[in-house]
Amino acid sequence: MKPNWELKNCCNHDQVVFLITISVCTVVILALWRTFLLKPFKLVTVFLHEASHAVACKLTCGHVEGIKVNVDEGGTTQTRGGVYWIILPAGYLGSAFWGMVLILASTNLLTARIAAGCFLAALLVALFVAKNWTLRGLCIGFILFLGVIWALQETTKVRILRYIILFIGVMNSLFSVYDIYDDLISRRVHSSDAEKFAEVCPCCNGVGWGIIWGLISFLFLCGAMYLGLVILS
Repeated sequence: MKPNWELKNCCNHDQVVFLITISVCTVVILALWRTFLLKPFKLVTVFLHEASHAVACKLTCGHVEGIKVNVDEGGTTQTRGGVYWIILPAGYLGSAFWGMVLILASTNLLTARIAAGCFLAALLVALFVAKNWTLRGLCIGFILFLGVIWALQETTKVRILRYIILFIGVMNSLFSVYDIYDDLISRRVHSSDAEKFAEVCPCCNGVGWGIIWGLISFLFLCGAMYLGLVILS
């Protein structure tokens, strides 16, 4: 079937549910932003940020020595070698990219299962390269959480796997934009990835690169919504 790129006759039932669910997720995330309820999901987003650094390092022939995720929602990825100017932006942009992938995966139960399986595999790998117990605990906790959600999906009428994948995707998309704002505009963290990148590519300062990355991250979110509507049309 030819893709409906023009979104003719939008919106059918599935498209409306998709948009409403994203809107509800966004409202819930913003309403609970500073509560402990979102802390695990924030830390998972930090994990995906750091994992994106690690993936970029491996893709550019570097070595990942370890990953840390801290309770204060910070994190570090220890790397050796690789292409530094590719590894640095991979954190913010990678987090937004994975958010888009998870949002798109939620449009279909099969792709949601695949996304959940890949996510579980990534958590298992991270469990062995984790450098602190915060990340180890996060990995174990989310492996159990996704395992229970998946078991409920397959054995009961509680079929929420797609919505959990969508929620994590929206969380990643929003958090990547917020993280850029918080690190570079609100607090101006001089050790941020963008400030370091500005030293490598001095045509912009850290704030400038942060704004560029923030716009790209927002485009990932918009692209996820558009492509999701195309898939569901």
